[in-house]
Amino acid sequence: MVRTLSFLLAVLGLAIGAQQTTAVEPVSLTSLLKEMVDRDAVARFPDPAYTCRQASSYDRASVSADDPATWYANNDRSQFVRIEERDGRKEFVLMDEQGPGAIVRFWATWHGPGGGPFSDGTLRFYFDGSDTPAIEGPASEVLDRGLLCGPPLSQGVSPQTPHAQRGHNLYLPIPYAKSCKITYSTDVLMDIGAVRGEALYYQINYRTYEEGTPVETFSMDGLAAAKELIEETNELLQAGAAGDGLASQASGWSKRDPLTKDLAPGAATDAARLTGSGAIRRLSCQLEAENLPQALRSTVLEITCDGEQTVWCPVGEFCGMGYQVRPNHTWYTNATEDGRLEATWVMPYALEATVRLRNLGQQPVRIVGATIETSPWEWDGRSMHFHATWHQLTKATTRRDAAGEPRPYDVNYVSVEGQGVYLGDTLTVCNGAAAWWGEGDEKIYVDGEQFPSHFGTGTEDYYGYAWCRPEKFAAPWHAQPEGDGNNNGGYSVNCRFRSLDAIPFHDSLQFDMELWHWADTKVNYAPTTFWYALPSAESNVDPAADIAALPVGLEAEDVAPPYRVDGAVEGEQLKIVEATGGKHSVQHGVLNWSDARQLWWIDAAPGDRLVVEFPVEAAGSHSVAANVTKAVDYGIVAISVNDDPPVKFDGYSAELGVDTVSLGAHELRKGTNRLTIEIIGAHADAVPRRMFGLDYLLVQ
Repeated sequence: MVRTLSFLLAVLGLAIGAQQTTAVEPVSLTSLLKEMVDRDAVARFPDPAYTCRQASSYDRASVSADDPATWYANNDRSQFVRIEERDGRKEFVLMDEQGPGAIVRFWATWHGPGGGPFSDGTLRFYFDGSDTPAIEGPASEVLDRGLLCGPPLSQGVSPQTPHAQRGHNLYLPIPYAKSCKITYSTDVLMDIGAVRGEALYYQINYRTYEEGTPVETFSMDGLAAAKELIEETNELLQAGAAGDGLASQASGWSKRDPLTKDLAPGAATDAARLTGSGAIRRLSCQLEAENLPQALRSTVLEITCDGEQTVWCPVGEFCGMGYQVRPNHTWYTNATEDGRLEATWVMPYALEATVRLRNLGQQPVRIVGATIETSPWEWDGRSMHFHATWHQLTKATTRRDAAGEPRPYDVNYVSVEGQGVYLGDTLTVCNGAAAWWGEGDEKIYVDGEQFPSHFGTGTEDYYGYAWCRPEKFAAPWHAQPEGDGNNNGGYSVNCRFRSLDAIPFHDSLQFDMELWHWADTKVNYAPTTFWYALPSAESNVDPAADIAALPVGLEAEDVAPPYRVDGAVEGEQLKIVEATGGKHSVQHGVLNWSDARQLWWIDAAPGDRLVVEFPVEAAGSHSVAANVTKAVDYGIVAISVNDDPPVKFDGYSAELGVDTVSLGAHELRKGTNRLTIEIIGAHADAVPRRMFGLDYLLVQ
């Protein structure tokens, strides 16, 4: 049946394809904006044809997977194509590509001297060989603070923090006719090798069109002329799968009667049997069960198009939510407060399609108001089937041995044989330790590449945020419905969806992600992938009914409680009574701190003081010790207890770590006592951020 239908589809595609003519409209800012919100466009193989690749600051020591000692190198910052001298300044080249093309995603973050919230370096975009930048401005202004456009085309994610630890995202398409060079300049030394200074992390996704493809190069005048279209695009994107913006695209759609049905354990029901050429436009349903998280994982969506099973995926993951109800909406998915789920992936079929829900769990599940909306579809030689695959590494160790040495390793999200377009993924993680699980980089190989054309800088960077931030966020193309498990044992979900940055492949695609965890622990690691392909494409991910039926999460014995020091007075819990300069906050999970947090003070000047109060149960003589952090950007401080003479501590270290500093014996009063930290300066080799971090005090 599958081969017969595939043959018919191929013949049908050839017949219709012969009537098509090559598109003659130039690629432009306007055409790309329209393409971005054209839900049908991603379901047809691209015309004009393009490749999608990535320029990034990945660690250049990573040369070959055959060398595990370097393949997982983690210095993924301030790595450049080269350094140029121009007009008396250094410009660090992030990307230099020839041929007609377009920037379709630009993500970055930074830290170090000058790397405060809005005090960042200058980005410059040079097009078509010109020595004059067509775009120039502070990185934060260019990427997500409105120099080019407003949100969500230009929008950061996760709340602003004192040192700009956030993901800066630009999705405004920037086309060029002949070439594009992007550079970065800063007033402080860049962090290159042994030279310590501002550190820049970046990822730039770009299209390269076939030679001869007409492209209109971006200009600020053209940007101004497209202002109204940009605003309309932002409105549509902001509405996403949940919004009224889809109403104008719904002409001619058919909506089937809602299905409400009880599914016994092991039972399945057909939500729809569709015949004739068409496309599924929207799926929506709600599940009810005594154990709802288990139902979201163990109730599986199965879709067959033209005799091929194209979707096998738990309902929660298919809708970008994982197995906990967390309201959020993106361009393709939506989840409401009460747990109603919606997906707007366009799923064409030439002859027939079946949508089925199956209960793999041990409890009854009630399907409530499941609806399917469809529309006509003119199947042609570029039309593709939509695919969704899911699998899980269950209780996977975070380290594997190579020649007896523990190391990270690559997890294969999916490998596909055939012709198609990769459209994104959702990653659901249950973390077994109070430490960051997502240090690893994505590696995407297209059409048999020996080295990946997409090599990332960190899992959270791929998903649009930065610095393993736990905050929830949702945007059209990236979302974190839940991040509590980022720095603690527990549950996290990350989503990355694609439109203009979709990745075409002609023969094959392999998507790997490093599992690079700061702790030696266990995780449940479940990637869902979304992609389109011409009929007969195959992937290496098979239905995993036994895994989907497993209890969600980890068992208690597999989740390590946060490390805590007995008797410690946690630094992050101390009351701050005075801060004469700098910024203070609670920092999570970078080191094996007690309770996985520390009190963090940064960017203060010599002479500035931070005063905190700590409790003492009984008056008398007590020894006091402080567990403090040391790193390349930590300062020299004087630490004093009450009014006693201070102890000097130099927090500089080439390696990130902690040190226990004895503050001596003191006569302390019952109740409140004070600890004063004063900035003295910084080591000659230190990055001059003059940071200080207090993990805990021991008062004995």
